[in-house]
Amino acid sequence: MTDNTSAATLPADSLPRTLLTGAQMLFVAFGALVLVPLLTGLDPSVALFTAGAGTLVFHAVTRQSVPVFLASSFAFIAPIQGSVANFGIPATLGGLFVAGLVYVAISQLVRVKGTAWLHRLLPPVVVGPVIMVIGLALAPVAVDMAIGDTSDAISYGQAITLSMLSLLVTLILAVFGRGLLRLVPIMGGILVGYLLGLAMGVVDLTPVSEAAWIELPNFVAPTFHLSAILFMIPVAIAPAVEHIGDMIAIGSVTRKNYLEKPGLHRTLLGDGLATSVAALFGGPPNTTYSEVTGAVTLTRNFNPRIMVVAAVVAIVLAFVAKLGALLQTIPAPVMGGIMTLLFGSIAVVGMNTLVRAGQALTVPRNLVVVSLILVFGIGGMQVGGGQFVLQGVSLAALVGIVLNLVLPPAKEED
Repeated sequence: MTDNTSAATLPADSLPRTLLTGAQMLFVAFGALVLVPLLTGLDPSVALFTAGAGTLVFHAVTRQSVPVFLASSFAFIAPIQGSVANFGIPATLGGLFVAGLVYVAISQLVRVKGTAWLHRLLPPVVVGPVIMVIGLALAPVAVDMAIGDTSDAISYGQAITLSMLSLLVTLILAVFGRGLLRLVPIMGGILVGYLLGLAMGVVDLTPVSEAAWIELPNFVAPTFHLSAILFMIPVAIAPAVEHIGDMIAIGSVTRKNYLEKPGLHRTLLGDGLATSVAALFGGPPNTTYSEVTGAVTLTRNFNPRIMVVAAVVAIVLAFVAKLGALLQTIPAPVMGGIMTLLFGSIAVVGMNTLVRAGQALTVPRNLVVVSLILVFGIGGMQVGGGQFVLQGVSLAALVGIVLNLVLPPAKEED
């Protein structure tokens, strides 16, 4: 009765519910969103703006059919650092703009050839472990944040207290919450963790007091140099492969086939255009966020409009400097504790993909494919050197695809 009453009070498509869950999605993405520009020398406020703008572009292309949020891509961190050192920020942005066009070219190839080939290229024995890698490869990042390794001013004891309490509150609200409370487990965990951080004295509010209320982000226009473009183009291929895994992952959560509708060609096109638009303003490349997929899994809210709300909030925060500064004061352990749950939930989605396929994983062929995907992806195996390094999820996906194509089909065993 309680759930029905709550649902009647706050229907699934109500404006307050949509605004609340949309804002929560931005909270989930915020830590990783601003981390990429901080590591690469780009402006975090610009990254907020371009994440919002890129997400709106994606949803315009896909007609608001996929509940995903696009923001700063981790796959480009090392290439951006190398390119900035060699060519400068404007030329790097020019290379990133062209990298987005590579996505667009791939999307048109998919549009012409169709998606039937994907079933052979990406069966569950490949997709399942790749989805697991998407979550588990990021696990060390979450743990480092949770135990305070990324925070110089926070001791281990303070960090573990903050992260575990934030995680506990999130778990309690997700499992035992009813009605409205069940919609905001992540926001609840962040709020409690932040208040505890204030009580501990580990939250520095100086950036908030020093920031202006309204401030224009430091936009940077790209310049186009062939050397910088050639440096960046190969990097785009790997995240494009990862994009397919992300689409399948969110599809596994919502029980919809986004490769068919709106179509992989549309999602790739949206991702590519979002990356190019980001580069035009001085932001990092955009990609679909695994942690947001984890949040969708946790909240069970599959309405794509919540991501549009998150995008609008991101754009607003890019100009409201005090609000942006306030969000940046959230202690890293608070986000780390919650991310341990979110990244783990992505791995569970991958496990579920394998289970539902009903394939025998001990058959030598399947054992080889799954094992190498997991070890290469989680272990950080890398191939190549210099400008052309393939590693992480992208390498794992490529290894899985190749092995699936060259190894003979598995024989059924009694």
